[in-house]
Amino acid sequence: MSINGFFRNWIVKNILGAILLITALLIAAFFLLKVVTKHNQELEVPDFNNMTVAEAEATAALHGMRAEVVDSVYVRRMARGTVFKQNPEAGSMVKKGRRILLTINAVLPKSITMPDLVGYSMRQAKAELMSRGLQLGKLIYVNDIATNNVLSQLHNNSEIAPGTKIESGAVIDLVVGLNDTDNITYIPYVIGSRYMNAVNSIHDSSLNIEALHFDNTVADYSDSLDAVVYRQLPEMSEEPYRMGSSVTLYLTKDMNRVPPRPEQETVIE
Repeated sequence: MSINGFFRNWIVKNILGAILLITALLIAAFFLLKVVTKHNQELEVPDFNNMTVAEAEATAALHGMRAEVVDSVYVRRMARGTVFKQNPEAGSMVKKGRRILLTINAVLPKSITMPDLVGYSMRQAKAELMSRGLQLGKLIYVNDIATNNVLSQLHNNSEIAPGTKIESGAVIDLVVGLNDTDNITYIPYVIGSRYMNAVNSIHDSSLNIEALHFDNTVADYSDSLDAVVYRQLPEMSEEPYRMGSSVTLYLTKDMNRVPPRPEQETVIE
């Protein structure tokens, strides 16, 4: 059979037609899939932190995404009803139409029952406050037979009774005892420590926070949680300090500002 005759055969013509049709369908499906999935076309997730829910939804829509509130927390120092956290994080690359999950700062704070801390040690009282969503404020030392024994609990400079309803995140000051024979402590080295870890170390050393200074890399409360200490006054010292003394901390998100930890001297006997 000649070549021309071969291609005129109806069976061959049908097979070739089917092959061409399948090829065309595969090509069309490839391009359709590319358009639907936006192949190699990803969008950068904007930063929704501190936006209201309405602002976050509008911003997400402008960027081809969907914002959805999935959880809430209560952060006392943040504006209520604003975005505290997002997932995926700002700067992530996602496909168009991606759902962005938001955790917002609750509009109404949770109500906490004030515990009875009198008779606790300072560390026990601090742990109890943290477990209830309250914050330790100032340690007020007064003469007493037992050092670091809690004598009374204060809120807004007034004594607060156990069982009183109080907002989550409220700051509680503790009046604690100080014996003349057991009243010294040492300044811990907190440079390089995150904000809350540094504050906890200061309190655990029976010291107070005089002031917190955040540099211009810290724009909001969320940033402050990631900030680290780059300077402290007084510096770590082998000299003792009286319990209740104050420490000032300077914090940043720029790790280039954080000096390396000083090497410990090796004592050769």
